[in-house]
Amino acid sequence: MKIPLAIRLPLRHGLVTALAMFALGNAPAHGAGVGDIEITHPFATPSLPGATTGAAYFATLANTGSQPDKLVRAATPVAASVELHTMSVDAQGVMRMREVDGIALAPKASIRMRPGMGFHLMLVGLKQPLKEGATFPMSLQFERAGQIEVKVVVQTSRAQDAMADMHAH
Repeated sequence: MKIPLAIRLPLRHGLVTALAMFALGNAPAHGAGVGDIEITHPFATPSLPGATTGAAYFATLANTGSQPDKLVRAATPVAASVELHTMSVDAQGVMRMREVDGIALAPKASIRMRPGMGFHLMLVGLKQPLKEGATFPMSLQFERAGQIEVKVVVQTSRAQDAMADMHAH
């Protein structure tokens, strides 16, 4: 039996949506946009008891426009400050983290933020622990697009789960 194209397309779209939701850790997708900037699934990882720092990420941070832009600042009421950071592994295999003055977004480009690699937002001076399932607002300032507030969901990332499984053997 052949399924008509008018039915196959919505089915395919539903499957793609379901797969995307699974890839994001089974959490409902959410995001925001300002100007040519699109942000999908802002999330933070739960903090360790007694920790004064945490980290936040985006599934994607995209510039859909024809001009470059740059994330230059972030703030949230759950921390004293937010620093823009990058992580990399050097030639000796040592992971290095450093603060950057912004996260540049080339035209028609996107970046993915994940625990343990690339860019992240370091939450410094947490006012309370970040607990699984909680949400909090974060204000983001872009050089061209302006300011936007996003809702950040606290969740264990799939990367963290994988790391825990590797260390549990």
